[in-house]
Amino acid sequence: MTMNLTSPAFQHGDEIPRRHTCQGGDFSPPLVWSDVPANAKSLVLIVDDPDAPDPAAPKTVWVHWVLYNIPPPTGGLAESAAGVQVPPGTLAGANDWKRATYGGPCPPIGRHRYFFKLYALDATLPDLGTPRKSALEKAMKGHVIAEAHLLGTYQKH
Repeated sequence: MTMNLTSPAFQHGDEIPRRHTCQGGDFSPPLVWSDVPANAKSLVLIVDDPDAPDPAAPKTVWVHWVLYNIPPPTGGLAESAAGVQVPPGTLAGANDWKRATYGGPCPPIGRHRYFFKLYALDATLPDLGTPRKSALEKAMKGHVIAEAHLLGTYQKH
């Protein structure tokens, strides 16, 4: 059994709709997951762009969204999930704009890839404050029991 991550807003590999970017409303896309392992205690969502700043010469992985301790039975996140709209118990980490919320695609040049990565953990993590992606990945080490990826692309129009 493989864990799955999809979005009603776009198919894997397709362009992320404008409303989910800095050129639209910057709303986080709705996400749906399934086949989470029965022994999962929490989920982690990391959204990042490995093509920053220029896909022809990437220099960094830009982090757009970090959520952890998502309860596994939730089955997904509604569009524009932030603050009180995330499932109870969910904690937010810091993106590369130093905000604990979703920051949509806003590539300065070219078409970028955006990876939505969902991890099932065999533990609930302690409150890490507002961790950066690297601190969260360190806390997750040894606890990941399954993962699923969803890829979207975007280029400013």
